[in-house]
Amino acid sequence: MQKITPFLWFDGNAEEAMNFYLSVFKNSKKISVMPGPGGTVMGVAFEIEGTEFKGLNGGPMFKFNESVSFFVNAETQEEIDYYWERLTSNGGSESMCGWLKDQFGLSWQIVPPALGQLLSHPDREKAGRVMQAMLQMKKIVIADLEKAAQ
Repeated sequence: MQKITPFLWFDGNAEEAMNFYLSVFKNSKKISVMPGPGGTVMGVAFEIEGTEFKGLNGGPMFKFNESVSFFVNAETQEEIDYYWERLTSNGGSESMCGWLKDQFGLSWQIVPPALGQLLSHPDREKAGRVMQAMLQMKKIVIADLEKAAQ
């Protein structure tokens, strides 16, 4: 059992959210659905890339915001594009610097390891050019970061 589990508060759509995340992340699975009163769903448990998540249909009192996000390491541009397209579909929205919100309002960062490597380059001028390029992006484009580094 993992020591710390992300616990997400939904407004009646925890099962829909779980099914959406299971469709986006290939290495994922449903663990359980907890019934609520009158045939409703009270909560869900699912796993994405080896991390268990729990979701609760807690009502409209609390909403997600950008102070909490999930960081997705995307190795290639193809992987960045895949997650970006899927997570912004059906009412999701783009933000800046690799951040987005999905249709449920949950924030995600879709970031390649190359970004961290380029930003921590010992040549601070090179790293600064990469930072400036990234600040102009919504979805991260690896080729544009590498071009800025040159």
